[in-house]
Amino acid sequence: MPDKIDPIRDTDDAARALARDLIGAARIAALGVIEPETGAPFVSRIAFGLGPDGDPMTLVSDLALHAKALRADPRAALLIGEPGGKGDPLTHPRLTLRATARFLDTAAADRARLREAWLRHHPKAALYVDFADFRFVAFDVESGHLNAGFAKAYALGQNDLKVT
Repeated sequence: MPDKIDPIRDTDDAARALARDLIGAARIAALGVIEPETGAPFVSRIAFGLGPDGDPMTLVSDLALHAKALRADPRAALLIGEPGGKGDPLTHPRLTLRATARFLDTAAADRARLREAWLRHHPKAALYVDFADFRFVAFDVESGHLNAGFAKAYALGQNDLKVT
């Protein structure tokens, strides 16, 4: 019997660059969390961006189910990458990030930096960014899985994914 073929390719600079480009360009993501009441997976679409130091982040309302879930269990998965306008959506690159969510300090100076960085890429969020129930959440990325198209899968580590 032949050896089983590993579908994961060796990570190279092109895969790292593609993953970082996907992270840097993403403005939305699918967020997977664990629902506290049931222990079941729950997925939501969120706004996504990079903080002033290049860390992946989002802005969430305390009223959102995913905010409650992240407070109960900060483990999260994010899926980024949009299908192109033509062809099979599964041939377009996408990246799954495994991360731990961290609600950020809302001290005035820190919040101002986060707010400025957020509004640079999400200007319409100016309507609600200052509402009392909204919090910035950073994602401490642990690893990733890049699907760069048909038969192009890569396992990525923390250092492979850091956007500078």
